[in-house]
Amino acid sequence: MFVNMNQSLPGLPVYSLLIVFFALIATYYFLNQPVFGKNPTGERLERIKKSPNYHDGKFHNQSPTEVMRPDVSYWELTKAYFNKPTDIEPAAALPHIETNLNQLHDSLPTLVWFGHSSYLIKHQGKTILVDPVFSGYAAPFSFMVNAFKGSNTYGVDQMPAIDVCIITHNHYDHLDKNTIQKLKHKVHTFVTPLGVGADLESWGVNSASIIELDWWETTTLPFALSVTAAPARHFSGRGFVRAKTLWASYVLQWQGLTIYAGGDSGYDSHFKEIGKRFGQFDLAILECGQYGKDWPLIHMTPEQVYTAATDLNARVLLPVHWAKFALSMHSWKEPITRLMAVADPKTLSVTTPLIGEEVHINGNWPKQRWWEDAR
Repeated sequence: MFVNMNQSLPGLPVYSLLIVFFALIATYYFLNQPVFGKNPTGERLERIKKSPNYHDGKFHNQSPTEVMRPDVSYWELTKAYFNKPTDIEPAAALPHIETNLNQLHDSLPTLVWFGHSSYLIKHQGKTILVDPVFSGYAAPFSFMVNAFKGSNTYGVDQMPAIDVCIITHNHYDHLDKNTIQKLKHKVHTFVTPLGVGADLESWGVNSASIIELDWWETTTLPFALSVTAAPARHFSGRGFVRAKTLWASYVLQWQGLTIYAGGDSGYDSHFKEIGKRFGQFDLAILECGQYGKDWPLIHMTPEQVYTAATDLNARVLLPVHWAKFALSMHSWKEPITRLMAVADPKTLSVTTPLIGEEVHINGNWPKQRWWEDAR
């Protein structure tokens, strides 16, 4: 069949079809850049299909959850973006402490927070690392969502050998390609929610070192660390498609210690459910920041964070997900200011370490209000 390229097809000129064709090709190659990871396939996808949390081709929260509120105005969102508060980022470098992570004392379990949702826990010679993001940005490309000055002083080179690296979900501020590619040779085992292993494998992580968990599944590591994946109210996705991989919180039980690693989550009944299942937590690490009125179900307000910690029966709360990246429209110090305004030390203690400061769990709990003097 011969087509005269000088003629138009019904309703659409040939050159328009060519533009659409090349646009589709460009989009395909763009979305196949390594930074976007890979969606699960093969045996991994078959396992996902058996999950009670997966149906209609995607994962679901326990409660109906829209990413944006139904009546959101995208015009209002655009206006808000171009009218951000002047203090959405700090004006000066954040104070921090330079700690030698290879010489941490761990007679008591020791935690070091690296800003946002990245932190390390060491105890009895073993090291856990959660959601490491050390590239200096929380986005597909380096010109987007840069870290605050003073908040990115730790990197892969400063990390010791990691016995287990835990990933809560595959958003860019929790799972960073460059960090994983540089760090993978230091990590013995990765623990992720269902499907996230596909991203890791696409970046060169050995599949034999990856353990993927569904909600309420438990794995026990050789050094007596029990890791249970628990529900969270959020979503996943690195491109235009959401919920092809699972998101999770985790319960860590280790040598008589019980820690809750929250991951991103909106408030819901799962916090009380987890608290009932596991009893009292020595420490609850909860995301406090990057919330907004237009996405009320997938992140908590600071007041809800405090309620969630009490639902969990936590002895101490460590608020994270702030002090490194501006992913919402609020002042950089608003999350911690609002949280501390409702905190009652008689009910629940809140620890507020500087980036890099040693926290000895069940020992010293830093409580300096360092952000009040930061600009």
